[in-house]
Amino acid sequence: MTQLANKVVWITGASSGIGEALAKLAAQRGAKLVLSSRRETELERVRQACPRPQDVAVLPVDLAEFGDADVLAAKATSFFGPVDMLVNNAGISQRTAMLDTGMAAYRQLMEIDLFAPIALTKALAPGWVERGNGHVVVVSSVFGTIAMARRTGYAAAKHALHGFFDSARIELGHRGVKVTLACPGFVRTNVSVNALGPGGQPYGRSDHDIDGGMDPMVCAEKIWRAVEADRYETTIAGIERVAVLIKRFLPLRWYTAFARRLKVN
Repeated sequence: MTQLANKVVWITGASSGIGEALAKLAAQRGAKLVLSSRRETELERVRQACPRPQDVAVLPVDLAEFGDADVLAAKATSFFGPVDMLVNNAGISQRTAMLDTGMAAYRQLMEIDLFAPIALTKALAPGWVERGNGHVVVVSSVFGTIAMARRTGYAAAKHALHGFFDSARIELGHRGVKVTLACPGFVRTNVSVNALGPGGQPYGRSDHDIDGGMDPMVCAEKIWRAVEADRYETTIAGIERVAVLIKRFLPLRWYTAFARRLKVN
């Protein structure tokens, strides 16, 4: 079992939504936190909302263009010592059809949703292997296992996350490095508002499914429980879990027909 008390936990995308909820609950469990996102003011707000703000550090970063991951990891380590756990939570979604999505938008999705988590994990992994202890938590999505219209880049990035981190677990699990993939469904966050829309601009609207989704604190609690139980993967979803089950257990043509009938934004 993994305990968060006195662990140094670095959370990306920590200024709102699931990341903010993860930070508050980890602080309640006694962790020391390094919080990252682009918005320093919002990170400071989250820091002040945590128990023992003195045990929470703020490290602003734009994961679309952060440069050298080793330098960034060294900054994270400078606050409280070696990072015991990295939570790759930051991400961006998409609300455009494939024929209307430019390559610049696809590259932005991959930089934030795939390459940044890989780079940060690779920067910390040698220290974990040397110490024989470390944990990477990847906040993926149900789109890591299913696909829908208007999510080509987002689903591609999330599917790739699963391939990379499942492989990393095979390579490093026997060397003390744990990997947990968390796959939320609809959660009440700004993921739709901030998603890439036409022309690569923010979509600017919240989806009906997102508005009716799970509370971020409930989702975060489920993620931490999966981490504490050392689970390899967990799906955190409501009715959208049906799509995951159809894709997993029924013929692919059935899932494709089902997905075509869904009304998606």
